[in-house]
Amino acid sequence: MAKDKKVLYIISFLMFAVLLLALIFSGEDSGVVTACILVPLTALTYVMIKKGGAPSINKKEVLLVSVLIGAIYILLLQMSGTIFGYYHNPYMVTTKTIPSTVLPIAAIIVCTELIRRALVVQKNFLVSLLAYLSCVVAEALSFSGLANISNMNNFMDFFGMTLFPAIIANIYYHYSAKSYGALPNIAFRFIITLYVYFVPQVTALSDAIVSMTKLALPLIMLATVSALYEKKPKKLPKKANKFTAVGLVFTLVVTVLVAMLVSCQFTYGAIVIATGSMTGEINKGDVIIYEEYTNQRIDEGQVIVFRQNDRRVIHRVVGIEMVDGEPRYYTKGDANQSMDVGYRLESDIVGLTDFKIAYIGYPTLWLRELLEGSN
Repeated sequence: MAKDKKVLYIISFLMFAVLLLALIFSGEDSGVVTACILVPLTALTYVMIKKGGAPSINKKEVLLVSVLIGAIYILLLQMSGTIFGYYHNPYMVTTKTIPSTVLPIAAIIVCTELIRRALVVQKNFLVSLLAYLSCVVAEALSFSGLANISNMNNFMDFFGMTLFPAIIANIYYHYSAKSYGALPNIAFRFIITLYVYFVPQVTALSDAIVSMTKLALPLIMLATVSALYEKKPKKLPKKANKFTAVGLVFTLVVTVLVAMLVSCQFTYGAIVIATGSMTGEINKGDVIIYEEYTNQRIDEGQVIVFRQNDRRVIHRVVGIEMVDGEPRYYTKGDANQSMDVGYRLESDIVGLTDFKIAYIGYPTLWLRELLEGSN
């Protein structure tokens, strides 16, 4: 193996291994730890690896587009507060907190993009893959390490709000760095990541909507930059092109639908059955799709979703009593010997079950049991 290739592999594996360990073991100070790891790694990369691949002649234009789309995104995000409302920004920095918040994230962005650019132009698939994985881990570490995760809800928040958007976003960043250099990515990420530390009020969007915008934004960037500046071959295989487009659209649609269902913020929601209280018609590991309750008629025998002690429960209505014109719903799990304690009011009801998908929720249950067993 040539010396230059050995150096490439050593630096790539070293960066990924160290960042992965930081993701597993770091806690609230994960951003500072990651910045301290990446700064010397960036210097080592630029000393040991030969530069290669001149950026496209459209580098300045792509930089301008990146800044423009980033600014429009922030403007639309803040304007959406007129619909969803605003709340006081708990992340707004002061001169005292900038060194521990903004500077580490800024350093992570600059270092990852410089390292990414140096590695993706080497025309080595394994090195490029390791650079991609390292950049995903580093972006996740900007906000949290796995040591902060204490339960399943924390894990789902981390995956949906941080890790999965980072996986999607870094596909675009990799493409852009290879073709247009590090600067457009640095400018774009500075705008969409750091703005939250400098505005007094932020929009009260649900986590589901925020997560979906994070997924959509890099796809918009990819489509825009590719359409404006990517040279297309004169003859494209029409069938392959058609199937690729259909596949991308299908993947995006499925991702958005799953995010909408899991978030339970829209007309339909999804719940994984975690107990055997409804065994028979609905079993442990099934995923239930339910329709949001908006004063629909409820009859005895209807399976409903309701809140009880900050949990969502799926049981069958076995009795209805009218008291002072207000219905009281008595519920029971099909496999339980006795009815649930007390009764449900209309304000307790979340939704009405629509249909189930058998057993596909088991991976979620296993992951939950694994996380709870490790605490």
